[in-house]
Amino acid sequence: MPSTAATSNRSRDRRIFALAIPALGALAAEPTYLLVDTAIVGHLGTTQLAALAMAATFLGSAFWLFNFLAYGTTAQVSRLHGAGDPAGAGAVSAQALWLALAIGAALVVVGELLAPQIVAMLQGDGAVGEKAETYLRISFLGAPFVMVVLAGEGYLRGVQRMSVPLKILVVSNLVNVVLELWFVFGLDWDLAGSAWGTVIAQAGAGVAFGVVLLRAAGGRLRLDRARMRSLARIGGNLVLRTAALLVVFNVTVALLAAEGEVELAAHQVILQVFLFLALTLDALAVAAQTLVGSHLGAGDAIEARALSRRITVISAVSGALVGAVLFVGSSIIPDAFTRDDAVIRTVADAWWLFALMQPFNAMVFGWDGVLMGAGDTRFLMLAMFAASAVCVPVAALTIAAGWGLLGAWTGIATLIAIRFITNVARVEGGRWIQAGPGTDRS
Repeated sequence: MPSTAATSNRSRDRRIFALAIPALGALAAEPTYLLVDTAIVGHLGTTQLAALAMAATFLGSAFWLFNFLAYGTTAQVSRLHGAGDPAGAGAVSAQALWLALAIGAALVVVGELLAPQIVAMLQGDGAVGEKAETYLRISFLGAPFVMVVLAGEGYLRGVQRMSVPLKILVVSNLVNVVLELWFVFGLDWDLAGSAWGTVIAQAGAGVAFGVVLLRAAGGRLRLDRARMRSLARIGGNLVLRTAALLVVFNVTVALLAAEGEVELAAHQVILQVFLFLALTLDALAVAAQTLVGSHLGAGDAIEARALSRRITVISAVSGALVGAVLFVGSSIIPDAFTRDDAVIRTVADAWWLFALMQPFNAMVFGWDGVLMGAGDTRFLMLAMFAASAVCVPVAALTIAAGWGLLGAWTGIATLIAIRFITNVARVEGGRWIQAGPGTDRS
């Protein structure tokens, strides 16, 4: 007969995958918008693809900077859900909605006023700079809807209703594909058509998640200073952590822009696949955060520890499988994004390293989920600072030495290696374990 441990692990695996599989589709939504943009725009020409690389990297950074609306909300809601406090979880949803709308409105203002300066900062000029500015101005209009989507996802993850965001975001992405094909090729709107298609699809998703948050709040819409402060403290750590990571991506783009259109376009292809896979593999992190937070909220530290170890195993296997697919598809996948032979040849310079990173990526993301579920966001912030401080000089030196795209991805691989070392030490050390409904460890 199977051992009790094996039986328990099978039970844990079922619970993890019951959350991770629907989360997989939901997490893939935002990078899918950009993947669709990249695939469609790549067939317009290298100038358009380079402009998209410049604009989309900054735009994704600006939106991603506030992903604490998802992860911070999940951290609080999952603990309250595990402690049997649905009213408290609903009150958190109201604070997340207010915060999302405020941040989204601020992003619209910043984007519309500073689009030319943003493009100049990213070394954009000529036709590439002009098209990048157009894409930015249109895309920033979707910011309030994107922020509400993040907050809504965070709440639904915390109460373990993963199928709802999946359904909303699948419909949103289908709408995006149809609109982009129509606007870009049917109406000949060029890069602007791609941006408008995405904004309209994001608006529909934002309205749907807004309804979810309002229903969860159940009329408790007043500002709650204590809950807002707690969410802001968790959010502050996660914003600074994300900002450090985004410095890496934006510095890399600026360095490659000086190398020419081909290097920048090739980087866009790998970067969008990287972001898609990162958020896809992060489905396990969402499951880890939700389950670990729920068990700690219910006072069950032993099961929280056991779940963290199963997440490690499953993440390692998943990452290895993804890496194998990338190796096998090395001569096929890049062709979906561009017809430029020079860009495809440049992509090949760094593709092998990109594939090798995947098992380590997956484990790092899984451990991130465990630590976020425990509210250990200050550690995650400090660890990212350390990794970024090493990664940026490595990328700058290797690119200056003539490594080009391979140099950029050597820097990013260094970041992942340092995060792997710090995360495994923290998770195995057990200092993150703190049972009870509170999440604020800052």
